[in-house]
This record gives sequence, C-alpha cells and structure tokens, in this order.
Amino acid sequence: MDKKVNVLLAEDDKNLGSILKSYLEAKGFETTLCENGKIALDAFKKGEFNFCILDVMMPVMDGFTLAREIRKLDKKIPLLFLTAKAMQDDKIQGFEMGGDDYLTKPFSMEELLLRMKAILRRSEANIKKHENFIYKFGKYTFDYDHQILSIGKKHEKLTSKEAELLRLFCDNMNEVLDRTVALNKIWKDDSYFNARSMDVYITKLRKFLVEDPNVELINVHGVGFKLVAPEKNS
Repeated sequence: MDKKVNVLLAEDDKNLGSILKSYLEAKGFETTLCENGKIALDAFKKGEFNFCILDVMMPVMDGFTLAREIRKLDKKIPLLFLTAKAMQDDKIQGFEMGGDDYLTKPFSMEELLLRMKAILRRSEANIKKHENFIYKFGKYTFDYDHQILSIGKKHEKLTSKEAELLRLFCDNMNEVLDRTVALNKIWKDDSYFNARSMDVYITKLRKFLVEDPNVELINVHGVGFKLVAPEKNS
C-alpha cells in the first residue's frame, strides 16, 4: 500500500488484542488497541484512522453500537467486525451497521490480512473516483485540497477550518449534520468554547454561499445544520 494505514483495533480479549496488534504492526499497519468500545470511540474522535477492526462482544460499548457512532463521524471508513458468534442475524446486523466485512472467531491471521487488503483496495478505488476532492453543488465548485470555493469567476480562498467544515457538509449534502459530530470530527472536542468557534465559521461559510439562492446552510433546531443544495456529478 502506498500510504501508511492507521488501524483502530477494538478488542477486549487482551491476549488476542496483543497478538493482533503485533501482527498488524509487523505487516506495516499503525495500530491503536482499545479494550472496550467507549475507549475506542474516544480514540477515534482524537485520532486519524483509515481502518477499524471492531470486536462485537465488548464491555461498556459493544461493537455494533461503536460502529453506529463511528459512522456518524465518518461514513466511508472501512469497518471489519470480529465475533465469536456465527449467527446469521449477527452478520446481517453487522452489515446494517455499515460494516464492510465480518470474521468469525477463531480465524487465521492470513485470512484477516487478505480481507483487510480486499476492503482497502475497494476503498481506494472509490477514493480515486473522487480524487482531488472536487465537490460541485449548485453553481459552486469546491476544491478541498487547495481550499478554494469558486462560483463563476469568483474564487474564495478558505482557511483550513473553513475547508474542513465545508467538506464535512459536502460529504453530508442535504442531510442533517449533528453539531456534536462536527465538533468532535474537526475540533476533537464538543466544549462550549469550540461550539462558539464553530458558529463563527458557520457564519463565514454562509457569507461565501450567498451567491447562489439555491444553496443554503440552514440550522436544524436542537440538532445541527444542513447544507441544502442541488448536487452535480463531477
């Protein structure tokens, strides 16, 4: 793989977790091991991960609940479930939670690695379809990599935080984005101070988006925000 892959591994079995972490690191994966779902969710909010391996049966927060919370923060990150169960209903629930694959214990390390590589290949193929992260909505074009929002001949250079926030809205186009999710994803903390800071950035983005009456960044009372816009194919 060209880029270093950072793996979040949530596994409450200390022996298996240690073995998996050592194996993955030997294969070139940076791996963060967490012993329960709550610790894993906190780690996910603070870190930058490319892949998640989640044990289903964990204390404090189970793997399915953890997957649901992770999907609120990142809709595209690959998720692989580990479980001691072989029940069909569990597999179905795993996929409904947004899982990409499912391994039943006991399994071989080689099978885990092969499944991870297959998922990553599919994920990288999807990324290449949208490489350079160019978003088109309404009359706007947003170049995330260069942090430029354009409409006609007008080009607005965004700050890093403005670009990150607008990208999050674009990834959730015409869907409600929970303000807590946005705060944890970008500011890594949903404190009062950060919430006020985000409101300032929201105000700035609204000013940039006034050129097209069909595009609107609206408040959803008590929940968060929604970027309402006609989407276009790149």
